Amino acid sequence: MTDLLIILLAGFFLPLFPMSMVFNVILDKVKRSWIRVLLFITWPLIGLFIVMNSNVIIPEWLLPLALSTSALYALRMLSLREVNQWSGFLATSLWALLWLAIMQEASAELLYVYAISMSIPLVLLLLLSAGLEQRFGAAYTDLYGGLARTIPRFSGVLVTVVVAAIATPLFPTFFIMFDMVVETSSATPFAAMSLLLIWLLWSWAGARLIQGLIVGRASDVKIADMDITTISLYSFVLFALAVGGIYLSGVIL
Repeated sequence: MTDLLIILLAGFFLPLFPMSMVFNVILDKVKRSWIRVLLFITWPLIGLFIVMNSNVIIPEWLLPLALSTSALYALRMLSLREVNQWSGFLATSLWALLWLAIMQEASAELLYVYAISMSIPLVLLLLLSAGLEQRFGAAYTDLYGGLARTIPRFSGVLVTVVVAAIATPLFPTFFIMFDMVVETSSATPFAAMSLLLIWLLWSWAGARLIQGLIVGRASDVKIADMDITTISLYSFVLFALAVGGIYLSGVIL
């Protein structure tokens, strides 16, 4: 009974449906960008702390529940137009998979690295979403197309951040997902196939998000593009993520 209560509590922070709805409800209510950023950084770390310091025994039924939660939110991302909500659903889908890493008996240090590596691109996306809200008043896809022509520097950074968030090669989440697929492929092929499907849904949703923001007829309204200093900061973080991903590949593969 104690183990079940701990799992239920951790299920709010390492999202398990239906507890997973709590994070997205909170995210929807919070309007300040810095609080959203704080949520994205600390939320999964709290869940890992609860599990790592409780000696809880993870039951077998948790695997299909974690995979189902991740797949559900990955699928729902396909229909989302608001960038912050899209980021929240991707975060929920990503963090639910941390249960698989726990079941694979990854070290506590590595689990915390996984959580932070998954969250950093989403934090960058939140900041870019705030930039869209400042420029256009809202951050919705298909609301203002052609950003590649209107604000090309901003668009380049946005595309790279989305690519990093959806587990594309060289970024840490790619190697985390690859390791999970390899680890589960022999023991539980269904889990490996589910992970590949979730991965595909992320890529599909990411392509739809980029298409809805970047592609289309450019607006005639003059909008301030991203300045060189800000581009340099984003580029540094993305480069550090790529280097970290390559280093992580040597640790886990």
